[in-house]
Amino acid sequence: MNFRTTHTVAQRSSLANMQKNLAAMAKLQEQASSGKRINKISDDPSMAADALSLRREQSASAQYARNAQDGQAWLNLADSAIMSTSTLLRRARDLVTQGANTGTQNGETREALAVELDGIKSALLDQANTKYLGRSVFAGTSGESHAFDKETYAFSGVEQAVVERRISDSTTVRVDVAGTEVFGGDSTDPSSPDYSVFKLIDDITATLRSGGDPAPALNQIDTRLAKVLNAGATVGARTNQIESAAERASFRASSLRSDISGIEDIDLAQTVIDLKIQEVAYTASLNVTSKVLQPTLLDYLR
Repeated sequence: MNFRTTHTVAQRSSLANMQKNLAAMAKLQEQASSGKRINKISDDPSMAADALSLRREQSASAQYARNAQDGQAWLNLADSAIMSTSTLLRRARDLVTQGANTGTQNGETREALAVELDGIKSALLDQANTKYLGRSVFAGTSGESHAFDKETYAFSGVEQAVVERRISDSTTVRVDVAGTEVFGGDSTDPSSPDYSVFKLIDDITATLRSGGDPAPALNQIDTRLAKVLNAGATVGARTNQIESAAERASFRASSLRSDISGIEDIDLAQTVIDLKIQEVAYTASLNVTSKVLQPTLLDYLR
């Protein structure tokens, strides 16, 4: 069965092809101006879904990197405070050792040792109340302005509620340090592992000023110093974990940017070539259509 191609059919076919060429050229122009292969989901639903999935992962990775950076700042401050505390305790030990040499000490030298130990206690309190963005790094989730009271040495932290930072979808790291682990707690019993380091210094200075022998306090200082160093080792391990997570997050972020670019970005050189080809095709279609759409007798009879 043969179909006769009428003038009207030829017109409609030519206009449809011209419109198709115009739409293809417009799409290439949009891609060239935006630099993106996908400007709306309908351009490529499958690739758009992949790009959205990668962007969600990119957003999560960026948040993990920020968490790691914040956690690292917490731990760096805690580590600095712990190292300063260990230095202060070693100096306190030296002073106690000097004070234990009863044969070479008199009232004036004992008082001088006691005064320096008072200064060490004040410095220890400053380290114990170290803050990051207004929050004490040794007080857990407590909202108090300090971890240890400077008069009573009372601990105001919340040890059971720790401060953590999520550094991956399956890993969290504690970034605070329990103040009682480093500086002791509220116990006034010298034999207790929770014996306050501040109370310990007070007891030593009282002994020196009364003419007593401070030597027994050396064991207590050593015990506290061991706990401080243990806390420092724990902080160091956590810091290494967070630094490794930050490196992985940075590498993953770079990989995701490359993956997203591979999906969304155009090959500019190829797109320009395709656009020129499409412009030639559109110009040709205009020329051909102008010949097909010649005036008919009906145009003159209007």
